[in-house]
Amino acid sequence: MSPSLYLVFLLLGLHVTIHCASPNSSEGKITACHSPQQNITLYKMSSGNADFAFNLYRRFTVETPNKNIFFSPVSISTALAMLSLGARSNTQTQILESLGFNLTVTSMAEIQQGFQHLICSLNLPKKELELHMGNALFIGKQLKPLAKFLDDVKSLYETDVLSTDFSNVSAAKQEINSHVEKQTKGKVVGLIQDLKPNTIMVLVNYICFEAQWANPFDPSKTEEGSSFLVDKTTTVQVPMMHQMGQYYHLVDTELNCTVLQMDYSEKALALFVLPKEGQMELLEGSMSSKTLKKWNRLLQKGWVDLFVPKFSISATYDFGSILLKMGIQDAFADHADFPGLTEDKGLRLSKAAHKAVLDIGEKGTKGVAISEDRFLDQPEMTLLHPIIRCDRPFLLLILEKSTRSILFLGKVVDPMEV
Repeated sequence: MSPSLYLVFLLLGLHVTIHCASPNSSEGKITACHSPQQNITLYKMSSGNADFAFNLYRRFTVETPNKNIFFSPVSISTALAMLSLGARSNTQTQILESLGFNLTVTSMAEIQQGFQHLICSLNLPKKELELHMGNALFIGKQLKPLAKFLDDVKSLYETDVLSTDFSNVSAAKQEINSHVEKQTKGKVVGLIQDLKPNTIMVLVNYICFEAQWANPFDPSKTEEGSSFLVDKTTTVQVPMMHQMGQYYHLVDTELNCTVLQMDYSEKALALFVLPKEGQMELLEGSMSSKTLKKWNRLLQKGWVDLFVPKFSISATYDFGSILLKMGIQDAFADHADFPGLTEDKGLRLSKAAHKAVLDIGEKGTKGVAISEDRFLDQPEMTLLHPIIRCDRPFLLLILEKSTRSILFLGKVVDPMEV
């Protein structure tokens, strides 16, 4: 099983009325993306995006207590930033403030260019890692999007805009689902189960990630029936991968947790964060961009006797209520303001949905054959090395190294829950 992840972020727009209005053209066109050159805004965004991720995570813990949590913060923030291109007034301000931006400090052009550089960096071709983030905007045939908006979402967000006949609900649903299925290589099937006839806009954002562990596990050492403590009264049996290896790790005495970094072979890493029993809530409430910076500074490499469950996890959320609680309210209201998207009035959001899928296995990328000489020689004496056994709920973060972006964030409560 490969460590492959797929995310779909879905926004459904409901068209209420159509009246002509003059286009807003006061802002200059933002330059197209030609290289992954970093800028100051991108580095600022790293901390802001991390704090957005943890704020969003805490919302999910309230919505789905004691359940698996898994989502892509960078994908969601990118979808919202793209939506802000077409918004104005309070609608735009609320979207950007939920992402941690203040237009009096950072200009709209800087924000958009920051996301442009982020997408360029993430989408750079890599030999042993597949990482691609993309968007698709399905727009009702009767909607007239502004040329500037179409140009900007194409150049900044690599977004395809597809004219769709939403009056034929069945055909529109099939078109969107087929697109998502194709882009996620069949991992997300039947995303949309129902589609209202008055829908006029669907925004799909996806991120695909497949990578090979820098130090793959030996499948022969996987324990097939190992106990995982879901809670004080519930235990499930899981396949537990086992390896003696050198990893960056630390014990955070302040947050009562152990942190282990497991590198992919190229440009990405996974952080397994294992709190002591009864300390999960303390950890969840304290996570921030400063926490990640502290861990990055304190991680030290050494031999570890490591046990990690082999599992698949998926999560689906009705995201609208969470966005409302995070302050994005006008976008869902009748007075939503999206004049930068279309000359037509009355466009507002009616639904937001989010789905992510994760597989963690021994080797990595599908189809990659790992010969036995790829496994590290393990020392015979193991008693002197620390044992890290992920046999109870833990947090999982997957980061892209060059941008320090949190590609995926989640909590594994029950690795056998699909």
